[in-house]
Amino acid sequence: MEQVYLNGEYKPLNEACVPVLDRGFLFGDGVYEVIPVYSGKPFRVEQHLDRLQHSLDAIRLRNPMTREQWIEVIDELIRRNTGDADAALYLQITRGVMEKRDHGFNDSLEPTVLLTCQPMNYPLQQSDTPGGCAITLEDSRWQDCHIKSINLLPNVLLRQQAVDAGADEAILIRDGRAIEGSASNLFIVKDEVIKTPPRQRCMLGGITRDLILELCNENHLLAREIDISEDELHDADEIWMTSSTREILPITTLNQHKVGKGLTGPVWAEVIRLYQDYKQQVMRGGDE
Repeated sequence: MEQVYLNGEYKPLNEACVPVLDRGFLFGDGVYEVIPVYSGKPFRVEQHLDRLQHSLDAIRLRNPMTREQWIEVIDELIRRNTGDADAALYLQITRGVMEKRDHGFNDSLEPTVLLTCQPMNYPLQQSDTPGGCAITLEDSRWQDCHIKSINLLPNVLLRQQAVDAGADEAILIRDGRAIEGSASNLFIVKDEVIKTPPRQRCMLGGITRDLILELCNENHLLAREIDISEDELHDADEIWMTSSTREILPITTLNQHKVGKGLTGPVWAEVIRLYQDYKQQVMRGGDE
């Protein structure tokens, strides 16, 4: 039976309950992180905890645990559930339980802390991986997308529009610029130059995105953080969507038109090789 961590206790999933007056349930008043786990090792846990702190600060919610306590709980939950296997760890903090429903809040509430850890099969992406498809949609979300908020209804509805259209993802357009996907970051390649939108208030800076930029820099691949216009998106040689669970998804069809030659591109093939090497050597210990 899968175990979860809820407010200081490890317990079976089917016994974990949250009161109906929790502000997360009533208002979406909380933040979250999704941390990939490779061979029992949490991926870039320090960077995920840094982003968690950024989100907590942005919504004026105190961190209920120290960095060392978070790592201890994460490691123990992995041990109890999936051991040395691959998994996805979900971490959520809400502002806590109110005595009565009220939009206003104060610092007297005790945050609700939930962690789950479930088995995960990550994509085995190689040079012959088939590409995905995407559509473009106007970005209807709020301004503060740099906060990893549990209030995801706009993202859910945008993603569902993509699903209804038979696409893997929606690329969101705001003021004529391509920002990110409904649940992913965006990269394009043009004339062998890799481009991704710079960190900004209206997008979430991804941990996978940052690693890709690091790998490009270390391996002398030209990568730039720069605004991407909608016209540049449609003229790209390659398009990638990145996230903790999708890793680096090549998009070969955009709005029912081919991206470049309609095949996964050579720059993506090089970057996915570097990414898989990183996973093998750093996350899996080079033992496979």
